[in-house]
Amino acid sequence: MKSSRRIKRMSRHKGKPTGLSLVSLMDVFTILVFFLLSNSSSNEVLSNPKEIALPNSVVESKARETIVIFVSSEVILLQGEPIMQTSEALLSKKEIIISLRDELLKQKQKAISISTKAKKDSTEVTLLADKKIPFKLLKRIMSTCTSAGYGKISLAVIQKASQS
Repeated sequence: MKSSRRIKRMSRHKGKPTGLSLVSLMDVFTILVFFLLSNSSSNEVLSNPKEIALPNSVVESKARETIVIFVSSEVILLQGEPIMQTSEALLSKKEIIISLRDELLKQKQKAISISTKAKKDSTEVTLLADKKIPFKLLKRIMSTCTSAGYGKISLAVIQKASQS
C-alpha cells in the first residue's frame, strides 16, 4: 500500500508535543483589559452648560439618566429643545406651563431604544436651573412636571467635597 505525502508528514510529527501559542491569548487579554478600562470610567450623566450657574451642594449619589429640563435666564429647554422664553413663563399667571406639559407628555409617549424606554417608563425629571431663577418659576415648572405624570423631581447641583 502506497503512503501519501500527508501521512508521511504526519508520522514524522506524531510523537512531538505541540506548544501552546501564547501570542494570540495575550492579544485577547490585552484587548479585554483596554475595553474594560475604557468602559469602566464613571462619566457624569449631566453636562453643566456654561450659561447656567448651578448651586453648590454636598450630594451622596450620582445623577441618573432621566428627562432633563434646563432653565436659564433666557430660555427653558426640554432635552435640549427650546420650549419657551423664561420671561414668558415668569409673566404667565397660570400655575401650569401648558407648552412644557405638552412636551413632557410627548416625551412620555416616545420610546426608540432601551435607554429611552427606561426614560419613558420612568416618572423622574432632572431640573437644571440657574441659581438666579426665582423660586416661583421653579415651583411652576415642578407643578407642570407633576401634572404631566412625573412625580420624582431632582434638582441638579454642583457637587462639593463632603464635610467629613
